[in-house]
Amino acid sequence: MTSPPDVAVAVENPRDRRRRLILAISRFWAWVFLFALVAFFWVSVTMTTDGEVNFLSMRNIMNVLVAITPILLMGLGQTFVIISGGIDLSVGWVMGLASVVAALVARDLVESGAGEIVAIGGAFVAGVFAAMVVGLINGLIIAKLRVPAFIVTLGMSFVARGVAFLLSGGNVVGQQPDGMRTFGNESLIYVNWADGAVSFLFKPELPDVALRQLDRIFSWPVVITAVAVGVALFILNRTQPGRHTYAVGGSREASLRAGVPVDRLTILIYVGSAMTAGIAGVLHTARFSGGSSIAGEALLMSSVAAVVIGGVSLYGGRGNIMGTVIGALIIAILTTGLVMLNVEPFWQYIVIGIVVILAVLIDQARDLVIGRAESQ
Repeated sequence: MTSPPDVAVAVENPRDRRRRLILAISRFWAWVFLFALVAFFWVSVTMTTDGEVNFLSMRNIMNVLVAITPILLMGLGQTFVIISGGIDLSVGWVMGLASVVAALVARDLVESGAGEIVAIGGAFVAGVFAAMVVGLINGLIIAKLRVPAFIVTLGMSFVARGVAFLLSGGNVVGQQPDGMRTFGNESLIYVNWADGAVSFLFKPELPDVALRQLDRIFSWPVVITAVAVGVALFILNRTQPGRHTYAVGGSREASLRAGVPVDRLTILIYVGSAMTAGIAGVLHTARFSGGSSIAGEALLMSSVAAVVIGGVSLYGGRGNIMGTVIGALIIAILTTGLVMLNVEPFWQYIVIGIVVILAVLIDQARDLVIGRAESQ
């Protein structure tokens, strides 16, 4: 009579269980936090207004999307920069420079007799090009002269700020064509809830009272930002430069030995970062019908916060575009929700700062857990 074979019973180590839990939290906490925020403000705003205001109304959702466009656009370029192991502190003032250049070009083209379409197209190209020049200088100095990105981009932020003030004379550049305002404020879809009518591309002719009930869905800045997100997703996830961005952030020396064109990639990344900031600047000019040199001054830290909250590691080599999108949404929902609850604006900075610190702590915990697991 033979004895039954030994059966090995696998018992999960409590340390492995904690490791899996922390890794799961680090991967999904931003999504959970986003949904929790939406649920909190939906309930609290409804209660404080006795049901008169709905946080999840279509109009408020569209306002949130419009609010995140400049933060998200700057955050897209910043995502590539931070994943590659760098930082770009100039994007806020590059946005302002692009806003001023776009406004000046649009005004001058209209005054010279050019059509509105030509003026808007010329303004868009000029604003983005001016921003990309700053990004090219950043990339060349960082890649070729090996100056730390923090110093280079900090210095260039002052240069871009000074040039923007000189061009604008310290004032908002106005006298924009009507088409510029239309480009910045009109939408892809219009819905009249009174009669259920839906219009595409063109705003329906309605009296002023009826226009107040008209919801604008997917304004053109939101559409352009969505396209930019799609392009960034494709580049980072589906192309060789995207894979090389992760490699350089993981180890510059190993990337060089593997044949990655690190210098050329670094230059392209900083040009791309400035380009997305330039698009944000042009859209600011279109939305407010004027170019402002301080358009992005208050948004630099918010764009970095969106990237960090979204899970991009400040040490480089890890992160994704959708994380940045979630981070930007969290900031916009926090800001909008606190305003609707009549909370003083100063509390917004405190809450966002706490969320950023929490995101960094979770990132540090993940690295600590992975490091201990690898050492064992």
